[in-house]
Amino acid sequence: MFGIGMPEMIVILVIALVVIGPQKLPELAKSLGRGLAEFKRAAEDFRQGVDDETKAAEEKERPASELAAKTEEPGKSDSPTDGKAEPESGHHKT
Repeated sequence: MFGIGMPEMIVILVIALVVIGPQKLPELAKSLGRGLAEFKRAAEDFRQGVDDETKAAEEKERPASELAAKTEEPGKSDSPTDGKAEPESGHHKT
């Protein structure tokens, strides 16, 4: 968690105990725990909402791309010459 090891955690707790005092430290720890839990829930809800919106956008695009794929059959072209250019004049090279 944030790269904090056991020695650093002990130093932080000792400083908090001295600054805040032993009577208010448990109350502060409870408040901090509740705040972190609420933050985690909010972050998870946000992530889930983003995932839902992404899936909805993908599903919306999928029918359009499937329709485009069905209308464009491979190997067929709109021109009768299949893309091969023919000379417009009546002269042919021999």
